[in-house]
Amino acid sequence: MKIKTGDNVKVLTGRDAGKTGKVIQVLTRKDRGDAYVVVEGVNMRKKHLRPGKRGDKGQVIELASPLHMSNVMLIDPSSKKPTRVGYRKEGKEKKRIAKVSGSFVE
Repeated sequence: MKIKTGDNVKVLTGRDAGKTGKVIQVLTRKDRGDAYVVVEGVNMRKKHLRPGKRGDKGQVIELASPLHMSNVMLIDPSSKKPTRVGYRKEGKEKKRIAKVSGSFVE
């Protein structure tokens, strides 16, 4: 995966285009090969919850819903610009690099 949990990303499309946030969760669909990310504070949806027991009140909560991974771009830690991600081997380890600056990500 080119984007992992904890990365800072910028949203490219949709109503939240231009917003940035931290990746909370990465979801994959094995059957189709799709990947989705949940970004903190972006693509918020309201969910109406029914009362659980007698005497409880129902409530409306806001949840961040998933975005397709193609609609977000990693933010380069050194230049603070959106960048594509590549890989480079260092010794026996395969590490992610930012295409904009050429520096390692992580």
